[in-house]
Amino acid sequence: MKEVILVNEQDEPIGTMEKMQAHQLGKLHRAFSVFIVNDENKMLLQKRAAEKYHSANLWTNACCSHPEPKETIEQAATRRVKEELGIDVNEFKKVFVFQYKAKLENDLIEHEFDHVLWAMSNEKVKLNLDEASDFVYLSKEEIAIRLHENPEQFTVWFKMIFPKLENLF
Repeated sequence: MKEVILVNEQDEPIGTMEKMQAHQLGKLHRAFSVFIVNDENKMLLQKRAAEKYHSANLWTNACCSHPEPKETIEQAATRRVKEELGIDVNEFKKVFVFQYKAKLENDLIEHEFDHVLWAMSNEKVKLNLDEASDFVYLSKEEIAIRLHENPEQFTVWFKMIFPKLENLF
């Protein structure tokens, strides 16, 4: 049973809850979103696996998840990037944090205090097919065009975060 860290409006822990229950009830919890760029200044996007409990088959940033109750954001990001993409990343730059609340399919509510992290990597991706079905490296211009032409193909959080990152690469 995976638990998420429930937080208040200042990102102070106030307890834990089973992950699915937190999403069913729309409880504010800690999360992170990792954005990875390579030396060609292209961003790594993954397509979420069809079996994901929400936002399946949608394009999104390299990795997003929740820290476990005794993990820091950076420890969790390192762990999840390795689990999902087979990449070793140990250095992250925290870009910003923000809160959002969005209704998703399956009567789920994403209510997250999201830590947005930036990393560089040229390692070869080895996808965990339980997590992602595909990946691509795109320039910021290519991403902007895809977002404009087909916004429904992207996760809700990616559409919120990407415009705030365009000046970083």
